[in-house]
Amino acid sequence: MNSPVRSSAKAIVSVQDVSKQFIVGQDTLTVLANVSFDLEAGARIAIVGPSGSGKSTLLGLMAGLDVPSQGRIVIDGHDLSTLSTSRLASIRGQRMGFVFQSFRLLPTLTAVENVAVPLELAGHAQPMVVARQWLERVGLGNRCDHVPSRLSGGEQQRVALARAMAPAPAVLFADEPTGNLDSRTGTAMADLLFSVAAEQRTTVVLVTHDALLAARAERCLTLHDGRVASDVNTTLASA
Repeated sequence: MNSPVRSSAKAIVSVQDVSKQFIVGQDTLTVLANVSFDLEAGARIAIVGPSGSGKSTLLGLMAGLDVPSQGRIVIDGHDLSTLSTSRLASIRGQRMGFVFQSFRLLPTLTAVENVAVPLELAGHAQPMVVARQWLERVGLGNRCDHVPSRLSGGEQQRVALARAMAPAPAVLFADEPTGNLDSRTGTAMADLLFSVAAEQRTTVVLVTHDALLAARAERCLTLHDGRVASDVNTTLASA
């Protein structure tokens, strides 16, 4: 039997009655409707559902890339809707990490330079030193000086993970992180992502169509037509 997940006062992520509408011509299109859930530090949640269910919209709202039509989102104690543009950018850079399906590495920079970018923006004293340490950590210590075009897809995604985790984010947002990888490489990438996040006690918010990847999260939230169809603790459900 599915085990419902309860909210917690210790939430590092809190999504509270969030809805999102868009105006299309004379019509109002509701993409999300009254979505609510909390996540504690170190939690791993997979957001799943069919195409058009609102997964990517929800992830974008949680990441501060857009604002909800109603409701609020609180990340690490910060109500995103109350922040100035500069303060939101600072919170995103220091407390959020991002891994995308398309890697999104800067093509003219080396692997170590890509990882160093968010550290430099955050004013870190030794960005290149920390960047090299993170590339070692993800198994790419010998590829530091390679530009993305000289790396395989799996290697590029490991660079992206190192870049996301180097600033020690409270929350890691991963949008189809294995979508452009073959199954073997994708499994290895998932192993690394969950391992590194667990070591850092980083909360993971994962959007995926991959049922096997979603099953590795401890919690699964299913969206359908912009609403929460189910929200279950998969660890308890499989116990």
